[in-house]
Amino acid sequence: MVNDYYEILGVSRQASAEEIKKAYRRLARKLHPDVAGPEVADQFKDVTRAYEVLSNPEKRQLYDMGGESALGGGGGGGAGFGGFQDIFETFFGAAAGGAPRGPVPRGRRGQDALVRLDIDLSEAVFGAPKELQVETAVVCGTCHGSCCRPGTSPRTCDVCHGRGSVQRVTRSFLGQVMATSACAACQGHGTVIDDPCQDCSGEGRVRTRRTIRVDVPAGVDSGTRIRMTGQGEVGPGGGPAGDLYVEIREKAHPVFVRRGDDLHCTLTVPMTAAALGTVMVLETLDGVREIDVEPGTQPEQVYTLRDLGVGHLHRGGRGDLHVHVDVQVPTRLDERQRELLAELAELRGEEQPEPRLAATGSGVFSKLREKLAGR
Repeated sequence: MVNDYYEILGVSRQASAEEIKKAYRRLARKLHPDVAGPEVADQFKDVTRAYEVLSNPEKRQLYDMGGESALGGGGGGGAGFGGFQDIFETFFGAAAGGAPRGPVPRGRRGQDALVRLDIDLSEAVFGAPKELQVETAVVCGTCHGSCCRPGTSPRTCDVCHGRGSVQRVTRSFLGQVMATSACAACQGHGTVIDDPCQDCSGEGRVRTRRTIRVDVPAGVDSGTRIRMTGQGEVGPGGGPAGDLYVEIREKAHPVFVRRGDDLHCTLTVPMTAAALGTVMVLETLDGVREIDVEPGTQPEQVYTLRDLGVGHLHRGGRGDLHVHVDVQVPTRLDERQRELLAELAELRGEEQPEPRLAATGSGVFSKLREKLAGR
């Protein structure tokens, strides 16, 4: 069935915006379900839909050109309530619709809390249990969240009789309309506390400092947040607690530098040891490890120790430990040492070495910076 919106409102196609508005007001008084009963609800929807379209200049132009089909999904013979809520509030006021149902509970969920926890690198590598002191709201130990002095209880509100809301009759162009609002005497709770708990002042909660155990998992990094469900603040009226978020801050280590789940450190090797090769001992986070320095080791040499890095967060395995070699050249030589080096230079034909230029940025320090920067 095709609806003629002008016919529904009883106006001509040349009707002005004011005439359309007056026609809608007249029909709304007559057909509103609160006045005429639920059996006219469909008619009222049709009238509302017609007014929604014809009161909008753009929609009215589309409708005049092609009828309901020109409106796309918005047409359909009173089936849609698209703008009904806005129109309803325009004419009847917000208080007439969406009335609260039943009393409002006193207990409400508490707020979430955020605290920061400083950890060492070793705790990030392996994970560790930590104890954290937080100041938060907990359930009152005297009234146990009831908000009342022990031995007493809330009484039913004399104004709303426990409903939490009150109704009043207001006059409008529709006639008498019943409006519902929260009861001011009990703030919508339906009950009144005459003798509140003195320890929590009727809040059902008190603030205190408590110790919380945090199981820090391996692989956390600065900025990682650990969610602890139900460890936040207890809500008003002894309501359920919110969540506690623990934000990790990892302290710098004097030896190891972290890049993702890998660790980096610098191992200083004497010039002679780098040339001849040796075995050096390195103290890692997993204990002592030996590194075989190969003969002819260059300053940019990197030795990788597998699975000695940071544990992967929420999955098995660990990163690696990368040991960067720094060859130490002696700056002070005694006479005998100088003679031996001079003899070595003569044997190698390096008394007057020819210069060998390298591209800018290809030295050991630039390479080390590139590795640490992840380039």
